[in-house]
Amino acid sequence: MGVAGVSSKQITLSVVLTILLGAMALATLVHFSGRPGPPSTGGTLVFSDDFEREELGENYRVAAADYGFKAGTWVIEKGRLKGEKIHNAALWLKRELPKNVRVEFVAKAESNQGDVKSEIFGDGMTHQSGYILIHGGWKNSTIAIARQDEHGEDRKVDNRSCGVRSGRRQCVESGVDYHWAIERRGSTLKWYLNGRLLLTYPDAHPIQGRHFGFNNWEAPVTFDSLKIYSLAD
Repeated sequence: MGVAGVSSKQITLSVVLTILLGAMALATLVHFSGRPGPPSTGGTLVFSDDFEREELGENYRVAAADYGFKAGTWVIEKGRLKGEKIHNAALWLKRELPKNVRVEFVAKAESNQGDVKSEIFGDGMTHQSGYILIHGGWKNSTIAIARQDEHGEDRKVDNRSCGVRSGRRQCVESGVDYHWAIERRGSTLKWYLNGRLLLTYPDAHPIQGRHFGFNNWEAPVTFDSLKIYSLAD
């Protein structure tokens, strides 16, 4: 018998179970929060926009707002794209995305409500036709990738980088530029924030839409420095 009536066999089994549980937890951590890993580099630049002009231009189309809501207006101010009270009337890029792609841009929440959002591999006209990436959604309380339904049970969520500031939860710091990189090769969508893998969305049946869009619900947000790269297979 071992210590306090416990056999060495029981101790060994306990140790093995602890190791297995730890390995499973680590696998989940890597899958959802992506520690560490920068986005890919290189690729062929196929589109870029620095928003250094006054009008949106012919490269974009504005979708309809959610039923029962009025769409705000996408504008360019001081060299940045700005949206407020958009109510999911996404600003879609008309140009089609490459099959294997990396989309980069800078995003900023202009209030402590967060509400920074983009959509990718959609149909170029319809909210929730592709994947929705949400940084500080629902009054700055959630970080998620959703597949065609922001409220779906299959969305991937990782709020561990969210904190409490001034007595309220915040996932996005107001007034700070965040560098986004969204990448897909094959069937897995990866979302990098400031050079670190934030979330992944493996998909056995990847959505085949070919468009990217900026989006917003209520709070003011701005975007800049859009770059789209075609990646090798």
